[in-house]
Formats: sequence, C-alpha cells, structure tokens
Amino acid sequence: MNLLRYVLAITRLVIFVLVTSTIFVFLLITNIFYKKKEKKIQRGIIYRREIIRILHKILGSRITVYGNEPKISGLIISNHRTYFDGIVILKNILAYPVAKKEVESWPLVGMVAKSTGAIFVKRECKDSRAFTKNKVREILEKGFSILNTPEGTTHIEPKTIAFKPGAFVLAAELGVPVIPIAIDYKNLNDAWVGDDTFVPHFLRCFGKWKTEIKVSYLQPVTSNNVDKLISTSKTSIDNELIRFRNEWNTNNN
Repeated sequence: MNLLRYVLAITRLVIFVLVTSTIFVFLLITNIFYKKKEKKIQRGIIYRREIIRILHKILGSRITVYGNEPKISGLIISNHRTYFDGIVILKNILAYPVAKKEVESWPLVGMVAKSTGAIFVKRECKDSRAFTKNKVREILEKGFSILNTPEGTTHIEPKTIAFKPGAFVLAAELGVPVIPIAIDYKNLNDAWVGDDTFVPHFLRCFGKWKTEIKVSYLQPVTSNNVDKLISTSKTSIDNELIRFRNEWNTNNN
C-alpha cells in the first residue's frame, strides 16, 4: 500500500470510529428514558441505519442497486463476501442480522452490533445454534425481518456455496417469505477470507478512492417446502453473481 492510500485508509478509519462512537453514545444516553429492552433494540436498529448511511459517504462506497428494496418483512438471505455485506444491505433495510460470535468481542463494532439488534451465533456450538434458532423464530413470529447469510462463511467463489438449511426450515414452518439478495464487489480483494483481521482488511479495502459494489433485491419466495426455498433463492443469487461479474469484465475491456 502506497503512502497516499495508507493515509486515506487511516483517515477513514479514524472518522469511522468517531462517527460511530458519537451516535452510539447518544443512543445509550437516550435509551435511559426507555424501560423495555425490545423498544431500545428497535430504536437501536433505526440509529444503526443512520450510522451506516453516514459511513458509506465516508468510506467511498459506490453501490449499484438492482430491483426494489423489500417492503415486506421476512427472512432476508444473501451470499457472503465480507463483514461489509451487512453494512451495505442494512443501509435502508431494518432487520435483525445474524452474525458470528467473534464479532461481539470486536472493540466498538461488537458493542454497536449488540445494541442494535444483532444475534450472535457460534456455529460450531450446538447450544449456540439452538439459542439462535429460537431467537430467530421469536423475531419472525413478531413480524420483524432477519438478515442471515446461510453459506456460513465468506469466500470468493463465482457462485454461492452450500446453504445451511436452519433458517429456511423456520421460514417454511412459519410461512414467512424468503427474500434473496445478491451482493458482490468489483475488486475480489475486498472479500474477507482466511485469517485476515479487521484493521488490516479495513485499511486494504478503504485505501482505495472508491469501493464498487453491486446489490440486487430479488423476488421473495414463500413455500412450506424447505428444498424449494433453498434451491430457488440460491439459483436466483447465483444468476445475479454471474451477471455482475460479466458486466464488470465487459466494462473493463
């Protein structure tokens, strides 16, 4: 990384911390006047959206959107490239995201996520998965949306890898729609894979003047058949990922 990119990335990281901290502290202070935990979380989700909108301007993200943002609640599922996926998808959508347990321990990010509706799961732990499943069911039954990445890990494969069925089983049982979203980044190095840690990854990604992203909101799927929910949503996301990459490759030629 050259000096100019490094300075840009560090500047963005500092502003990222300052903006997030300021809004988060304001949320905590104003939450003193609300007794119900559920009300505090719902306010946190709205505050999180405002943080995210500001961060996109700071970080230089350029998002091309296809389709219409969902107006209904349900199980929102997407492919998984990086921790930034949620920040892109939740820019305008109000939902409870499911995140890996490690995020909870991240300085500042973990505290903000916990206070704004994130559900943390340790995928290798049976008890943690069971707790998460029950929490997701509770939220869906109340008519709120869940954001989940059923691949369970990040990768740079051209199409999605196998979807874990857990959330789809709940959607089939409860009769809630599955809302697929495809997301990808022009620069494959923006993917967060392997043993990369937060700060080095942040500096590498946001040392660029802009980060080009494509997002596609796809048709909701409702069915009591779990296999149909998985195959239909997976195929629609895969088709969009291939289209995204073809468009980028064509434009580069």
